[in-house]
Amino acid sequence: MGLFTSINIAATGMAAERLRSDVISDNIANASTTRTQEGGAFKKSTVVLRSVSDSNPQWRTPFTPADLDNGPGRGVKVMEIVKDPSQGRLVYNPEHPDAIKSGPNAGYVEYPNVNIVNEMVDLISASRAYEANATVIDGAKDMFTAALDIGR
Repeated sequence: MGLFTSINIAATGMAAERLRSDVISDNIANASTTRTQEGGAFKKSTVVLRSVSDSNPQWRTPFTPADLDNGPGRGVKVMEIVKDPSQGRLVYNPEHPDAIKSGPNAGYVEYPNVNIVNEMVDLISASRAYEANATVIDGAKDMFTAALDIGR
């Protein structure tokens, strides 16, 4: 286990949460966008995260529990950003330029499948997770400083 392992792990969490915040902000910004370059209403995006584990830890110490097979891991990794394919809400407005012209939904406008309340809750969650990772880094720095003070 390296001296800066905990900082590196927390840094991966901070980077992932920053990207989550960016994606959530994009969702909120486009909550009323009825026309995109791909055609149709804006579709909500979601970040998919995966833990980064080390299947062969090389830093086992006498203090590492024996039943901890893969070690504590190496942080988090963004796997992909996916679009939610579900249909957004339909609002009847036949004068709107993006209104559906024919079929059973004629005269309706499809709005994005973005729920502002859910996005704000997700944004608060991403912000708190970012702050928690920053606190881990501060704690690790304090621990390193205390260890150096012992050696004086």
